[in-house]
Amino acid sequence: MDTIQAIQNRRAIKHYDPNHRMRPEEIEQLLSLAILAPTAFNIQNWRLLLVEDPEIRKEIRAVAWDQAQVTDASLLIVLCADLRAWDRDPARYWCNAPQEVRELMVPAIRQYYENREDVQRDEAMRSSGIVAQTIMLAAKAMGYDSCPMDGFDFDAVAKIINLPEDYVIAMFVAVGKGTKEAWPRPGQLPLSSVVIKNKF
Repeated sequence: MDTIQAIQNRRAIKHYDPNHRMRPEEIEQLLSLAILAPTAFNIQNWRLLLVEDPEIRKEIRAVAWDQAQVTDASLLIVLCADLRAWDRDPARYWCNAPQEVRELMVPAIRQYYENREDVQRDEAMRSSGIVAQTIMLAAKAMGYDSCPMDGFDFDAVAKIINLPEDYVIAMFVAVGKGTKEAWPRPGQLPLSSVVIKNKF
C-alpha cells in the first residue's frame, strides 16, 4: 500500500482479533520504521514500551475505561518520552555527522533545552505525536489496523509500568488485525475551515 492510500485508509479501529499474533520480524519492521520519525535535534526522545504480558495488559485495561483493544490488539505500545534525553550523552545523536556539524549541533542541544522544562515537555509531546502517526501509517501499509488512545488514567498506568520519574506518557497505540470496521468518518471539516493563509 502506498503512503497516500495508508493515509486515506487509516482509521481508529476499536475491535481486534485477540488470537492474532504478529510475527517477531513484523514487529521489528514496524518499530524500525517508527524510529525513523523525526525529532528536534535528533534527540529521539520517544520510548516505545511494548506491553506483552497479558496480566499487565489486564491491569492497564482496568484503568483504561475497559477498552477491549488494550488486551485484544496484537501490540499495545505505551508511547513514553524521556524528558532528559537531551542531557543523556547528546553526542551520540550526531555521532555519524561530519565533525563541523557535530561541533555545531551538540552544544546547541543543551542551549535549547537546559532549564526549560516546558520546552522539554512540549517537545516530548510533539515527538510522540509524530512517532505515533508513523506507527499507524506503517501498520496500515503492512496490512494492520491501529488505534491511538488517551482514554486512560495516566497516573495509574505510570504506576503499573514503573514509569521513571523523568519520563512522561503521551498516549497508547494499539496495533493488530481489526475485526470490525470503523464508523464512516463522522464529519470532516472542509479545507476552507482549517487552512489560513499568511495571518489570522
